[in-house]
Amino acid sequence: MADREVDFLLIGGGMASAHCAAELRKRGAEGSILLVGREPEPPYERPPISKEYLRGEAERADAYVNPPSWYEENGVELLTARNVMSLDTESRTAKVQGGEEVAFGNALFGTGAMVNILRVEGAENEGIHYLRAFGNSDAIRADAENAEHVVLIGGSYIGTEVAASLTAKGTSCSIVAIEEVALSRTFGTDAGRWFQELIESKGVEFHGGEELEAYEGDGRVGAVLTKSGLSIECDAVVVGAGVRPDAMLAQRSGLEVDGAIVCDSKLRTSVAGIYAAGDCCSYESVVHGRRIHVEHWDVAMQQGMHAAANMLGDDADYEVVPYFFSDLADWVSLEYVGPAQDWDEEVWRGDREGGEFSVWYLKDGQVAGALSVGRSEDLAQARRMLADRVDVSGSREAIADSGSDLAAIV
Repeated sequence: MADREVDFLLIGGGMASAHCAAELRKRGAEGSILLVGREPEPPYERPPISKEYLRGEAERADAYVNPPSWYEENGVELLTARNVMSLDTESRTAKVQGGEEVAFGNALFGTGAMVNILRVEGAENEGIHYLRAFGNSDAIRADAENAEHVVLIGGSYIGTEVAASLTAKGTSCSIVAIEEVALSRTFGTDAGRWFQELIESKGVEFHGGEELEAYEGDGRVGAVLTKSGLSIECDAVVVGAGVRPDAMLAQRSGLEVDGAIVCDSKLRTSVAGIYAAGDCCSYESVVHGRRIHVEHWDVAMQQGMHAAANMLGDDADYEVVPYFFSDLADWVSLEYVGPAQDWDEEVWRGDREGGEFSVWYLKDGQVAGALSVGRSEDLAQARRMLADRVDVSGSREAIADSGSDLAAIV
C-alpha cells in the first residue's frame, strides 16, 4: 500500500514541471499536484546563471518561475532537495527520497539534463567548475573575483556566455574549443565567425581546434594543456562541454529511452498517462517530420504547458517551433528558431557590418532554421515558413532583400 496518492506527479524541479503545474491550475485541474525536485530551490530559469546572476546584477528570486508562496496558494505541494528514487509503472507508485511511497494518476518526467564531465589528468584540482545551478554560478563568481585569468572549455553557449559575463566584470578570459570557430556547430562558420570576432574585440582570446589534454596544478588548477601542446595559465576553469538528458530514472522504470526519453507527437512516453518534457525528452515533431531533441528553457516551458493540457484531455500534437536566445553580456543578443539539423544553403538578410541581420538556413528549398541579431521581426516569418514547409527555392533574393515583405512569401 502506498503511503498516499496524488493525481499529478511532476518529477524534476525545473521549467517543465513548474509550467506544467501552473497550466494544470490555469485550466481548472482540481486534483492534487506533487512536484519533486532535487535542487534546494523552487523551480527557476537557468539563463541568468551564466548572465545577470553570474555578474551580480540579479538575485536568485528574480529567476524563480513562480514566487515560493505561489505553490501553497495554488495547492501545489513542492518537495525540494528530494529525488524520486524509483517508479513502478504497473502499480503506478513512486518512491521518494526519504522512503515515502506515492501512488499517482498522471506523471510528467521533467528531469532535465546533466552536464558532461571531462575526466582528464588533473581534474581533481580545485578551481575547475561546471555550470548548471545557482551554486555553480556562486562558486564561479567567487573564484573570478580573485582571478587574473579564467579559461573556458567549449566554444558554444556556456563558454561564450560565461566568457562575456566575466570579461564584462573585468576578468581576463580565454576560450579553448574543439570547433575551429565559436558557435559554429549551431550557426555555421560564417555566423560563428561574426560572434567570434565580436568577443575577441572585447578582449576574449579564442583558441579553436584545440582539445583538452589535462589540467596542470598542485591542489589547485594553474594551467590548461591541450593535445597540441598549447598551455594557458589560469586561476580558474569553467567547462561547457554540453549536457546529456537525465533519463536514468525513466530507463530504470521501463520507459523507452534512446539517449532521451522517447515520446510521441503528443509528448506521451511509452507508458500511458506518463509524459516527458524539456531537456530529457525527444519527441516526434509534426513540424520537422522527424524525432527531435531540443535543449532550451523556452522549449521546457512550452512542453510542460502542452503536457498539462494533454493530461486534461486535449490529446493534441505539440506543434511549437523551438525558439532559443542567448545574450553575450550587453554586447549582443541573438535569437534562433529551428533547430536546423543540417542545411545546404545560407541566406543573409540585413546589415552584417552594422550588427542587425538574420541568417536563413535552407534545406532542399525549405527553411530549416533562422538566426537573428537585432531583427526579431524576421523570426516570426521564418517560424511560419518552417512550420508550413513553404518552398522558398524561388524566393532567395526576396529573403536577402531587407526591404522586402517576407509575409508575401507563401
